[in-house]
Amino acid sequence: MDLNPPPSLRLPDSEAARRDADIVARLEQGDGAAAFERLVARYEGKVHRLCMALLRDEAQARDAAQDVFLRVWRALGTYDHRSAALSTWLYAIARNRCLSLLARRDPDHASLSVPEVWAEAEALAAPPDIVGEGPAALLARLVDALPVAYRSCLTLFYYEDRSVAEVAQMLGLPDGTVKTHLHRARKLLLAEFQRRGLDEPGLWL
Repeated sequence: MDLNPPPSLRLPDSEAARRDADIVARLEQGDGAAAFERLVARYEGKVHRLCMALLRDEAQARDAAQDVFLRVWRALGTYDHRSAALSTWLYAIARNRCLSLLARRDPDHASLSVPEVWAEAEALAAPPDIVGEGPAALLARLVDALPVAYRSCLTLFYYEDRSVAEVAQMLGLPDGTVKTHLHRARKLLLAEFQRRGLDEPGLWL
């Protein structure tokens, strides 16, 4: 299986590519073991968080993340840094693995690119308020309650500090769809904060 992205996804001169230049250098030197060790150390937590954002199941996310790195190890010799940044390639493998698992769980809701699937998110039903819960904890809980498409975009854009273009590549979505998901997610979160009477919800969004 060719795990390198098509030409339309190529970002050879991105910040992400520069970030992992040390790992790529080790690959070019033929030191795959050292490159893989650094890759795991740098991205293990991030891949797990992405799997959690998509799957919302700790055990399944943990297994998926382990499987992702196994696939990466097997395919590391085929990686071409001229085709895509290493992190973009890695996240694409993680996304595809998670989407395969989602398709088994619920074929109708597996695709991140079908806006109709997430129409119900416009009426987000948040869990009951917890007495004494702070805004940051509330925000984390509300983000977790978002539909997978919105939550995944938010996780990558805000928590992983990725650009819209990078999020689009990682999730296999058009830039415009990522922007729409981010806009709708922010709108839902803002409404929930306002409903709870927070004076300045923008501080948390």
